[in-house]
Amino acid sequence: MKVTAGQVFAWRMRRQFVDPRGDTGAVDVAGRLCGVQAQVASAAETAVGLRQATPRIGEVKRRLADRSLVKTWAMRGTLHLLRPAELGAFLSLVASARVWEKPAWQRTFGATPQEVGELAEAVPAILDGAALTRDELVTALVADQRFTGMEEQLRSGWGALLKPLAWQGALCHGPVRSGNVTFTSPARLIPGWDGLPEPEAAAPVAIAAYLGAYGPATPEVFDAWLTRGSLRRTVVRRWFAEMGERLTEVEVDGRPAYVLTEHAGELADSAPSRSVRLLGAFDQYVLGPGTTDTRMLPAEHRARVSRAGGWISPVVIVGGRIAGVWEATGEEIVVSLFPGAGEPPVEALESEAAHVPRVSGLDTVKVRTA
Repeated sequence: MKVTAGQVFAWRMRRQFVDPRGDTGAVDVAGRLCGVQAQVASAAETAVGLRQATPRIGEVKRRLADRSLVKTWAMRGTLHLLRPAELGAFLSLVASARVWEKPAWQRTFGATPQEVGELAEAVPAILDGAALTRDELVTALVADQRFTGMEEQLRSGWGALLKPLAWQGALCHGPVRSGNVTFTSPARLIPGWDGLPEPEAAAPVAIAAYLGAYGPATPEVFDAWLTRGSLRRTVVRRWFAEMGERLTEVEVDGRPAYVLTEHAGELADSAPSRSVRLLGAFDQYVLGPGTTDTRMLPAEHRARVSRAGGWISPVVIVGGRIAGVWEATGEEIVVSLFPGAGEPPVEALESEAAHVPRVSGLDTVKVRTA
């Protein structure tokens, strides 16, 4: 089966509620996208709202409050909003990479695998029936002499020592208390929490979810999204192979990749699109395949999207390809198109500029091309 990149982009936009937008709630959006990156809380609200024909202001906060979404460190060590149903599968595979056992990680963060293991045993007991701020959690930990020397790293805003604990299901974010982040146990937060499944059981769940939004893709692209390529290639390839007839191999402009068999016909029938969309910072449409996908983002423009400090710019999408970036400045949305990307119809840009502020309940703003 052979398809073009244009067909793939049109299919992905439809699967990801980018084009057309729908009336889908935040929980279903997060489920379809395999989580919504929430390193910046407002970006998560924007990602959901821009996929809704009528944005539901503040819905992400409400779904966190009623526990139908969970916030925790997951893929690539970044904060995500995830549905409880898939949370265990994704965490299981991320944890299976065991990056905290790698010498480079130990040198950077100053903790041995044994110490991380001891933290993973101690934290659930501390959080049993409790939701604690970072200060409260660290204070409780360093009262144990085993962890006294880790205090500086435990209090670090980057959460380097807390991430392996999240991956192993020892903690997740709890309810915000007086403006402060809290941590709690997934077992306390999620009704019926069964812990993490074994990686062999988790793999088909995670792969199917990923391909359902970002396919066709290769095992290597899946792992880059999941762990920044930290898993053994032979293991990831075996996981794909063991899915058997559930996967169909396709050629995308001559390059092999996999799609879920149930989606192959729909993909083949997809027609390339010329729709115009404005997507926010850290959007999953970009992060799913990654910014190294030169069919989606020309290599010469990658630095405009993937910036210093891990910042992913808001992007202009034309026909599924990234054609530029944008920013909101006061009462304007300023669009900067890449050279050679072509000029999208003014009416399409104006329509998008009118939709963006609705996510925050603001008035319509003007659009200007820089």
